[in-house]
Formats: sequence, C-alpha cells, structure tokens
Amino acid sequence: MSTTSAGIVFAAALILALAVVHVPLGDYMYRVYSGEKHSRAERFIYRLIGVQPGVEMTWAVYARSVLAFSAVSILFLFFFQLIQGKLPLHLNDPATEMTPALAWNTAVSFVTNTNWQNYSGESTQGHLVQMAGLAVQNFVSSAVGIAVAVALVRAFARKHTGDLGNFWVDLVRGSIRILLPLAFVAAIVLVAGGAVQNFHLHDQVAQTVAGAQQTIPGGPVASQEVIKELGTNGGGFYNANSAHPFENPTTWTNWIEIFLLLVISFSLPRTFGRMVGSKKQGYAIVAVMGTLAILSLTLTNAFQLQHHGTVPTAIGASMEGVETRFGVSDSATFATATTLTSTGAVDSFHDSYTSLGGLMTMFNMQLGEVAPGGTGSGLYGMLILAVITVFIAGLMVGRTPEYLGKKITPREIKLAAAYFLISPLVVLIGTAVAMAMPGQRAGMLNSGPHGLSEVLYAFTSAANNNGSAFAGLTGNTEWFNTALGLAMLFGRFLPIIFVLALAGSLAQQGHTPESIGTLPTHRPQFVGMVVGVTVILVALTFLPALALGPLAEGIH
Repeated sequence: MSTTSAGIVFAAALILALAVVHVPLGDYMYRVYSGEKHSRAERFIYRLIGVQPGVEMTWAVYARSVLAFSAVSILFLFFFQLIQGKLPLHLNDPATEMTPALAWNTAVSFVTNTNWQNYSGESTQGHLVQMAGLAVQNFVSSAVGIAVAVALVRAFARKHTGDLGNFWVDLVRGSIRILLPLAFVAAIVLVAGGAVQNFHLHDQVAQTVAGAQQTIPGGPVASQEVIKELGTNGGGFYNANSAHPFENPTTWTNWIEIFLLLVISFSLPRTFGRMVGSKKQGYAIVAVMGTLAILSLTLTNAFQLQHHGTVPTAIGASMEGVETRFGVSDSATFATATTLTSTGAVDSFHDSYTSLGGLMTMFNMQLGEVAPGGTGSGLYGMLILAVITVFIAGLMVGRTPEYLGKKITPREIKLAAAYFLISPLVVLIGTAVAMAMPGQRAGMLNSGPHGLSEVLYAFTSAANNNGSAFAGLTGNTEWFNTALGLAMLFGRFLPIIFVLALAGSLAQQGHTPESIGTLPTHRPQFVGMVVGVTVILVALTFLPALALGPLAEGIH
C-alpha cells in the first residue's frame, strides 16, 4: 500500500470512529450536565470546599469563580515547582534550573490548558510535580473549558433568567464523570501498547549496541499521556513529546492518541443540540467543524507529501523531523488534529515541515481552534462564530439577527466581536514587540522569513492556548517566559469573560418564535456561511503576517 493510500485509510478510520461515538458520548455528557442528582464522591467534595450545589450563579459570579480557581491553581503550581527539590520523587540533578520566570510560565501554561514547555520534561520536573501538579491541571483546566461551554449553551436554552448553573458542580462533574473514567480506560490501552508507567527516575541503565551505557528515564507516563490528549492539553512527559516511543510506541497508539484528542470536542455539539432541544443544530455545528477539519487535513497532507519546501529538490525532504514509525501522512494528520484543537502535542516537529505545511499548522490555530477546538473552548468558540455569521446575514437582509430564538442585539455582537479580536491582538502585538527587540530576535535559530515564523508561531500557540512550537526558538529566557505567559493568560481568560458575559445577556432574553424571515441555522447553507465567515475573518486578520513568514519562505 502506498504512503498516500495508507494515510487515507488511517484518516478514514479516524473519521468513522469519531462518527460512531458522537451520539453516545454526546448524549452521556448531556446527562452529566443536565442531571440533578449528585454522587457520594461529589457531595463529599462539595462539603470539603464549602459549595452548595443547588445554588446557581449569574454570569458574573460564574466568571469570578473561574478566575479565582485558576488564580489559586497558578499560585499553587508556581510554588510547587520551586520547592520540588525538597520533595519526594524529585530529580537530583535537573538539566534545566527551575527559575521563577520558568515556573511562572509553566504554571500559567498548564492552568490555561496551553501546556507550552520551555524545558525538557524528563530531565527537569520530578515525578511528584508531574503527577500532583501538571497532570491534575490537565484534568481541571479541561473541565473548566467544558464548564464554560455548557454555561453558554444553557444561556441559549433558558429564558428570562440570570442563572447559568453552578461552576463548581460543572467542574467536579466534568472531572469525575467524564475525564477520569475515559482517562482510566485509555491509560490501560496505552500501557498495553507499550507506553511506560512506573516510578523510575534516572536509575535505569541500558547497554547500547555500540557498547556504551544509556540512562533510560521512566515515570508515570501513560497516565499523563492520556489526559494530555483527552483534555487537549499537550504537555509531554518527555521533551520529544508524542514522538517519544515511551509516550507513543506504535502506529496504532498514534491513532489512539489522535482519536483521544478529538473525541470530546467532536461530541460536544451533540450535547449542545440536546440541551437546546434541537439535534439538527448540533449536527450543523459539527458539520462546520468537520468541514474545516477535512479541508485542513487534505491541504496539510498534500503540502507534506509533495515535498515542496525550503529544500524542494531534496528527495523526501518532508521526512525531516518525522518519526519513521509513523511516516509523513500519519504525522501530518496528527499535526492537523493537534493544531485544530488546543492540544499542542506533537509526534513530528513542525519547525521541519515544508513552508506551506508549517503555514497550515499556524493557520489552524489562527482559526481560533474551533475545528473542533479544545475541550469546551472549541464549542464556545464555534458558537461565537455562529453568532457573528447570523449578524452578518441579518445585515444583508435588513433584519434583526436571531440565533436559536435569541436576538443578536448590539450588546451581543460587541461581546462576540471582542471575543474574536482578543487572540489576533495578542498574537500580532506580541510578535511585533519581539521582532522589534534585537535581544529577542537573537533567540531565533533561523533568520529571514523562517525566523519570523518561529516567533509568530510561538505567540499564535500561546494566545490560542495550543502549546506546540516551532522548535528553533529559544523560549527559556526571562522575556519570552514572561511575555508568552501573559499571552496565555490574556488568550484564555479574556475570551472566557466575554463568553460568560454574552451568556448572561442571552439567558435574560425570552424566546423569539421563528417566522418566515428567520434564517434557518441547521441547513447546509448556514454551515457553508459559517465556514466562509471563519476563513475570511482569519485571512483578513493574519494574511499580512503570514505573507512575511511562511508564504514568503514557500515562494522563495
């Protein structure tokens, strides 16, 4: 079987599997967030943290709860890393010193679901920090994203109320009922596939073929690998991330990991459809996500398989930075999935991609990571784009736009526009400042367009809470640690505030009955409109910067 044919079979099997689980998993998540009963474990947690689960919150209280929980998490993880040398299961001689700037960057990174890493995981972080710090944030930061999405969906489903649910209930349910059970089963699957799961530090020595000795770092890898994909986190236990055989041993575990990083985000539209009382609306949203994902997958594979890049005459140029276990096509599929979501895990290195292949990984993130996006964040990002599309359609026909029976007034569209503009502002301003400073330009491995691409990719990844990187940039400096940390914070929490404010505004409205002038938002016409609006808005925003980076490199 040719490489192209094998890649098509790999992707087709992935699409089929996602289609099979879409309905049962989406319905299960609907029951999780719509049920009124609480398990014993949940009631114990509520008592422990002093929460009354029956009391619902306005958007402002919900937002304050999200921010307070995240702020405490950042502080805890920050100090946890700085004192890890005094704790059990730490590394005696870490390769990278855990400075306050690096600890800040890492704490912000994992709490914002970004998981950008300016260090080598296996030689910097001890096992206790990996398990009790980083892995815990992989669970709860993902649950926060789902909770915010569910709050927005409730706003569309409810009328004449200021209540959006209880953040603490949504957080606990998402962690205990969705993420933990799925992660437990999937971790066993990865261990069966050869992923490492132990408590060895750097005490395992192997004899190489040449007769030398090699230290093999172990650790609780499989358990962290699963939640990093399932929760669209992306931080690797090893520096090589999912290209490392201890994290991702075989081609079939590679398929499993791609499936995991897509499965919740592609199933949440079904949950949305059930909660708003119209399954067709859920199908429309997942159709938009699927259309964008398939277009991106096709283009990325084409650019990688055609070998057109910085060395276009070299045979097999696109194999640079690619694991031979996976090959070009499967690696391109992983790269597409990880940048279309907010995962950021890699099984090949995007810095080594062809110019246009690297452009696609950047463009995927610049879409806002909505196809299907991160756990929760992809759904609320797509619903924001649906609101903007309805508004544009309303302008065309001279009618007050409506979506799911809610009028899109100037207040709603201002909040939606503010949400959309946050990421471009952070990305472009951050890149411009970095390129204007000679000291920060020195951190680029390459000069010219590819060097610009390294910096542009870094801020795109940080502001969109992705976490992957063009490997050439030296990010472990005080300036980049601070600047990228701020980009992650702004890129995560400002949009969440605007989403919840929009939810509060929508929930207070009544329900406008459909009329002959109502735009149908469940038909292929609307799906095509949302796809078009998404691509056009991103192209208008980022095309000048892309033209100076990967596009200039590609036509050089």
